[in-house]
Amino acid sequence: MTYEQVKAREFAVKSHGNQRYGKHPYSYHLDEVASKAKAFGEDAEIIAYLHDVVEDTSVTIEDIEAQFGKLIADCVAVVTDEKGETRRERKKKTYQKMANVTGVTELALIVKVCDRLSNVKNSIKDQNTKMFIMYCREHDVFRASAYRQGLCDELWQELDKLITTPN
Repeated sequence: MTYEQVKAREFAVKSHGNQRYGKHPYSYHLDEVASKAKAFGEDAEIIAYLHDVVEDTSVTIEDIEAQFGKLIADCVAVVTDEKGETRRERKKKTYQKMANVTGVTELALIVKVCDRLSNVKNSIKDQNTKMFIMYCREHDVFRASAYRQGLCDELWQELDKLITTPN
């Protein structure tokens, strides 16, 4: 890993502190998402480590920009859920935001599908039917907002197969 990737991982792990990802330390999820994003370059891997830090900790987008630059901060902002009273409200606003992403910040959409793939795979592995059903119900709207033809089709094929295959 490069210095910036190590810095992003350490920053995220420290920021998430004692948070858990199911029965695992949160670093488990961050490492999974970053591993999937690695094929798309250093920036994708950095964004993957930081993808939940603003949503789940006291870190701000401004903190991310100061530490990692504008592109990384802009991409983290894309994948960070918007505010809302319910998951449905937050996701509706977030998916609308993702639907409008173009240009270099589309890198964030790659990280978002890596994140969703990790979440779906873990809900299957952990037999968390409630979470799996939720991801299935959200899939069409999620795909409509985050999919860009040719951007990371193999990840989408893997996700689509998991969502449409009885588990």
